[in-house]
Amino acid sequence: MHHAVQAAIACFPDRGHAIEELARMDESFQSLCEDLAEAQAALVRWERSTSPVGAARCAEYRILVRDLAAELAAELDRRAKG
Repeated sequence: MHHAVQAAIACFPDRGHAIEELARMDESFQSLCEDLAEAQAALVRWERSTSPVGAARCAEYRILVRDLAAELAAELDRRAKG
């Protein structure tokens, strides 16, 4: 399983099967999973950073992760109703 799909499933463990299936069928959904995984990885890096801008970057990436997760959930909901 692709690491990006695993990242999405970690956010929505009860929807793992739907995430796997949609990621297999839809490149744009898989890209959304990849964006989420990359944002999560960047957040972890900034959380470990001692940079003076670390706190600000953490806040930015937390918002990005939240927004990407919401977009992923909305896409799952849309497809479930589809």
